[in-house]
Amino acid sequence: MTRTDRQRWLFPSHLVEPGGSGAARPRRTVRDWIVDTSLFLLAALVGLVAADTSAQYTSETVTLLDQLAGGLACCALWLRRRWPAGLAVGLSLVNLVAPVAAGAVLASLFSVAVRRPFREVAWIGALAVATSTAQAFLRPDPTTALTLSLVLGFVLVLLVTAWGMLVRSRRQLVEALRERARRAEAEAELRAAQAQRLAREAIAREMHDVLAHRLTLLSVHAGALEFRPDAPPEQIARAAGVIRDSAHEALQDLREIIGVLRAPDEDGEGNRPQPTLATLPALVEESREAGAEVVLDTTVDDPAAVPAATGRTVYRIAQEGLTNARKHAPGAPVTVTVRGRPGEGLTVEVRNPAPAGPVPHVPGSGQGLIGLTERAALAGGRLAHGPAPDGGFALHAWLPWPP
Repeated sequence: MTRTDRQRWLFPSHLVEPGGSGAARPRRTVRDWIVDTSLFLLAALVGLVAADTSAQYTSETVTLLDQLAGGLACCALWLRRRWPAGLAVGLSLVNLVAPVAAGAVLASLFSVAVRRPFREVAWIGALAVATSTAQAFLRPDPTTALTLSLVLGFVLVLLVTAWGMLVRSRRQLVEALRERARRAEAEAELRAAQAQRLAREAIAREMHDVLAHRLTLLSVHAGALEFRPDAPPEQIARAAGVIRDSAHEALQDLREIIGVLRAPDEDGEGNRPQPTLATLPALVEESREAGAEVVLDTTVDDPAAVPAATGRTVYRIAQEGLTNARKHAPGAPVTVTVRGRPGEGLTVEVRNPAPAGPVPHVPGSGQGLIGLTERAALAGGRLAHGPAPDGGFALHAWLPWPP
């Protein structure tokens, strides 16, 4: 149980159980019972004082009627939460002929000021002042000057109304702060959900970029062993070695990604170094060892000078291009071109001609190219891909390289 839940009795009922249109009327809290009882006792005390004063100059019958009217007026205060405006109007009219209802009138005016808008409070307060003024003439108090009675009635109505409006403004402030806190909590949950979604998308892109390349090598060489069972032992051994190495690398990559999911700390121990532009030749050499004809053409003399994030994006683009070429154009030569210098940006292009013969259909979701486009956009660059004029396929990207 939270601290707020333990202190619910300190709040008004409409703040603890706010009800909208059609909602059940909220029940009184302990605080409401204390306030209602206190107002009832104060109104009864004021009524007793007024009745005692009135008994000194009125008959016993009038005194009895005043006491009955004052008692009913005080009991009616228990309805002030349900019908504040109607109760205040009724008690003001009763106060016109029964001075003992003055305390109940002030309590009802306080309820109206707390719960109703200013326009309604203003005309009900004016009615209370008018009835108090008229009562001073209809039933004057011989022990008090007429001017003092008029001023006292006006000041009391004004003070009680101002006090109620102050309480109302404070409650509105609490409600506004509560709504702001609720909205901030909802926005925080939305941001957390969005961050989780973005993290899942980033992990999905990383898994696709990393594992698709390895698994494609496995598929190609496993297919070669299946369709060439009579191949020379050297080729079978070479294909088996590539399958073993690719499976090992794929398992390492998968372990790395799972490790990130368990402890998302990029600088933690046990994480393998992220690929950069300097590791691009190793990727090309790996594809060559798998039997692909790949040409790497680069004019970047110092790959280490390229920002790590930019180099990693270039690596992933080249990796996806080689994977797609191996899947959709097996046997076709692939050219990876990297151009650029600081201040002008970095350009990477992966191009392959049309395959020489029919190509078995390989299912693909296209998520890799979508992920590359998003990755390039996040890096501040752009990426384009599509069929080349010679019937092949080209993937072209530009990335910023600050001077």
